Amino acid sequence: MVRRVVLVFFAFVTFIFTVNIILFDSDDIIFLIPLAIIAIITIDFRIKANNKRQSEYEKELLQSGISQVDSMNGRAFEDYLAIILKAKGYNVQQTQASGDYGADLILSANGIKIAVQAKRYSKKVGIKAVQEISSAKNYYGVKECWVITNNYFTAPAINLATSNEVKLIDRDQLVNWMAKEKNRT
Repeated sequence: MVRRVVLVFFAFVTFIFTVNIILFDSDDIIFLIPLAIIAIITIDFRIKANNKRQSEYEKELLQSGISQVDSMNGRAFEDYLAIILKAKGYNVQQTQASGDYGADLILSANGIKIAVQAKRYSKKVGIKAVQEISSAKNYYGVKECWVITNNYFTAPAINLATSNEVKLIDRDQLVNWMAKEKNRT
């Protein structure tokens, strides 16, 4: 996104310079140079401010305990998992909020791609979550599929996950990850 903004800006500046050279005296370009510099500084400032806000948001999320996780909405839970998984060494890509074909996060590390279904539930996670992530396997071309929850899994979900080689990460494992990350930071 940032790269796209910078490229669009430079294309715009190049266009303005070209039009000025064609239509006006080349001495007029000197007046546009300070404007271009101001624009570059402004864009750089906004990029740094956005990065700082994102970093603060991530730090705040990392300080969350399981009770805060239990009160998060689904998207915040996905953000939280993305931060935890990045800290564990995975490259993380979040899928779009709707029409995600059964995966909320796509992880990669050491040449292995993993599809993750995030379920922030107040009750046990059932068979549907395992079905969703299993269907995402071929669509995303991943080697592994995981379902991560702040709760636990029903017996049918565990049985289906076992037969489909889906890794289930429950509340206990999530709390363990959280504790390790808090100790690390």
